[in-house]
Amino acid sequence: ADVHPIRVGRGDLKPVPAHQWRILRTMGLDSEPDFDLSRADLILDAILGYGLTGDPRPDAATWIERLNASARPVLALDTPSGLDTTDGIPRRPTVRATATLTLALPKTGLLTPEARPYVGDLYLADIGVPPALYRRLGLEVGPLFAEGTIIEVPR
Repeated sequence: ADVHPIRVGRGDLKPVPAHQWRILRTMGLDSEPDFDLSRADLILDAILGYGLTGDPRPDAATWIERLNASARPVLALDTPSGLDTTDGIPRRPTVRATATLTLALPKTGLLTPEARPYVGDLYLADIGVPPALYRRLGLEVGPLFAEGTIIEVPR
């Protein structure tokens, strides 16, 4: 696969994203802000994470609008950028994903009727959270991943 990463924004990255960006650069990949999204077979949306408060900032909003205008399939990682994962309210703008791969447990906002047009098909990925940790947090989740490491979430 040809991979064309695009770094959104010019500010300093927090420690974890900065480390991940260094790994990409070590692999010989660099940001391609002029990449023509209409050439993509699949766009992976990881612009914003699940801690969004309020509308996306202008640099992120511009890229969200570009993704939506591309008419290409979009896989959102954890949540579509611009969607509030607590209440499911789409901020302005919000990525309209073809599918969303959320991690560990579904975020409540992904399951709301308001979120449905933005989430697309919803999948849940096992990231190795030990069952004992769920129990310690008072969450009884059962054998979520007995059928595989990625499961479709029925809605």
